[in-house]
Amino acid sequence: MVKEKIEAYMEAHRQEMIEDICTLCRINSEKMPYKPGMPFGEGAFKALAEALTMAEGYGFSVKNYDNYVGTADLNQGERCLDILAHLDVVPAGEGWEVTEAFTPLLKDGKLYGRGTSDDKGPAIAALYAMRAVKELGLPVTKNCRLIFGTDEECGSSDIVQYYDEEPEAPMTFSPDGAFPVVNIEKGRLPGSFSRKFETSQALPGLLSLDAGIKVNVVPGKANASVKGLDLSDLCDLAKVVEKETGAEFTIKADEDVAMITAEGKSAHASTPEEGINALTALLVLLTRLPLAECAQTEVLKEILALMPHGDVHGEALGVSMEDKLSGKLTLAFSLLHVEDGYLEGGFDIRCPICANEENLLLPIKEKLQEKGFILANKTITPPHYVDGNSDFVQTLLRAYEEYTGREGRCEFMGGGTYVHSLKNGVAFGAFMPGTDTRMHGADEFAPVDELLTAAKIFAQVIVDLCK
Repeated sequence: MVKEKIEAYMEAHRQEMIEDICTLCRINSEKMPYKPGMPFGEGAFKALAEALTMAEGYGFSVKNYDNYVGTADLNQGERCLDILAHLDVVPAGEGWEVTEAFTPLLKDGKLYGRGTSDDKGPAIAALYAMRAVKELGLPVTKNCRLIFGTDEECGSSDIVQYYDEEPEAPMTFSPDGAFPVVNIEKGRLPGSFSRKFETSQALPGLLSLDAGIKVNVVPGKANASVKGLDLSDLCDLAKVVEKETGAEFTIKADEDVAMITAEGKSAHASTPEEGINALTALLVLLTRLPLAECAQTEVLKEILALMPHGDVHGEALGVSMEDKLSGKLTLAFSLLHVEDGYLEGGFDIRCPICANEENLLLPIKEKLQEKGFILANKTITPPHYVDGNSDFVQTLLRAYEEYTGREGRCEFMGGGTYVHSLKNGVAFGAFMPGTDTRMHGADEFAPVDELLTAAKIFAQVIVDLCK
């Protein structure tokens, strides 16, 4: 039987697969400055070259698309299935304890290192799936192409370049999520807004406010400076707001200027309910303070009224919506800077299938305009949906069930993957439901058994779809 052959092959090649993953994970392939012939820097260039050398060594026909993307083809048959993975990684960051970021280490069945789970490990699992089909001589007539991208973490400009040159395959999956199948990716509105207002020297008053690092991150810290307030009253009010919001405040004074730091809990903007928004908590405190009545004070109240603390579904903006397939709209108020008569901010909305520009973008624009804010956005990124009852998706689910014994089902996600703009693309694997691989964090890891299972599933899918 095909299943027994695939399972035996993967078990026999377990150590070799681990070594190939380690080879790629020793390369720091975070985005670096452009060099001639290296669009995303030296690290991504080296990782792509290594992966293509590896694939060619296993007998696959490879092609390099100007060091943006590389491909490996199973055969010369009709294009049928693309597997879309990426070799770039997020920066190492701090806090690594088990090993250093680019020194992969196998410990207790887990392979640690930056990229082991996102997405070098899954990319190699897909390569070994193709190896199994090829070396076992399993019956396929159509082509499976493994695509190695190099800019997924910073905008996916690599894949735009690729699809400008190549047509989409009839079916595509990306092993850059989780099993079973993610056939719905929510739409997105990374909102950017601004407003000018009259400055005032009246006291007490706000001098400055600064919060957030990226629009797609719920801010875990926010800072403001105020002048002319009684410090004891400020500290007393801060304790009250701490209980209400869950954030913590640190207040330092320099003569009559108080520096306020709010600390919450950071989270990805696609799951704002998992965080504690330090920005909105700070706004709650500032709008309760006895600041002098002026345009600057008023603008803080108005923006908080539109995106209040704890409102992660856009209710105050009038855009709360949901559907059965893709769940509720989520909103993260993530960026705000106020100083010298100017305010600029940002929010990140992930919207369900039922959302469009008419029921999302236009109402937000009107709400903001009513209060004098200007929304810079002209469009939204629409939701992505592939029919869960299609032969393609059902084939993926059957293979998942066959090799895991678990129930296969379709799911949605708030984040976006490489396949978001592909007509018939889904996220599929490479890890089991509930597995937290610390992706993007310190001590990122991949359970080797799960990568091996993913490789088996991918091989079965290739056989089933490319016959």
